[in-house]
Amino acid sequence: MSLDNLYLIKDFYFQAFVVGVLISACTAMLGVEVVLKKYSMLGDGLSHVSFGTLAVAASFGSARLEVALVVVVFVAFLLLQIRQNSKINGDAAVAIVSGSFMAIGIFATRLENGSNTDYNSYLTGSLFAINDNNFLLCVVLSITVIVVYIMFYNKIFAVTFDENFSSATGGKVGVYNFIIASLTAVSIVVGMRLIGALLISSLTVFPVVSSLRLAKTYKSCVLLAIVASVVAYIGGFVLSLCAVSIQIPVSSAIIFCNLIVLAVCYIFSSLRKRGKLVK
Repeated sequence: MSLDNLYLIKDFYFQAFVVGVLISACTAMLGVEVVLKKYSMLGDGLSHVSFGTLAVAASFGSARLEVALVVVVFVAFLLLQIRQNSKINGDAAVAIVSGSFMAIGIFATRLENGSNTDYNSYLTGSLFAINDNNFLLCVVLSITVIVVYIMFYNKIFAVTFDENFSSATGGKVGVYNFIIASLTAVSIVVGMRLIGALLISSLTVFPVVSSLRLAKTYKSCVLLAIVASVVAYIGGFVLSLCAVSIQIPVSSAIIFCNLIVLAVCYIFSSLRKRGKLVK
């Protein structure tokens, strides 16, 4: 292996590590809102929408990540409207929309005869999906998600726990719900190439469930979820690189590490017998 190729591989690993840590923080942070609002299927649905959009965009040779961002944010808004203004159950709406986009995406892959597009990396993720062309965009979008979340932290907290009270006191519930959904959509789209459409939604659930076993306050729940998610990502990243002989996909390794973190938190909480989450 030439020295130039070695440096190129190191760059790929560095970029995947940085983006992965940022995405782990974003998905865990927003996962607290999604889980507490009992809308855990949102991440899974948006990942399927993202796959379908990327597959269709690839068949037309367009800017895939940018197109997916616009479409997925719009679908997130649409799902919120359906949930609030329709008799259709929220999870049912997510299942309908996600299934439709997944079917469209699979159909699009069949139309692209002779293409070099690696659709498998869309589904299962790849460390080499983050490259010089999209690294900066992924970092900027991830940092933007974190900054916007911090800016609206108090409002998001209020909407998460009591929409009726927030609305009665003049809070713009619809606006803040849209902010939550949009930030979640951006995190899903950015992380999907690295983790894969099949498993990216797990990053919005596993760390939150782990943190709920230990946290006593909302703020500590968010912080613990971020820590759990980042630790699991780093563990999965290292495991994927070290276990070369059995070639563990990075997405699978990350979920394995999330399961270990969850088990540790469950055992520790059982021993400590902590109470319910309160502010």
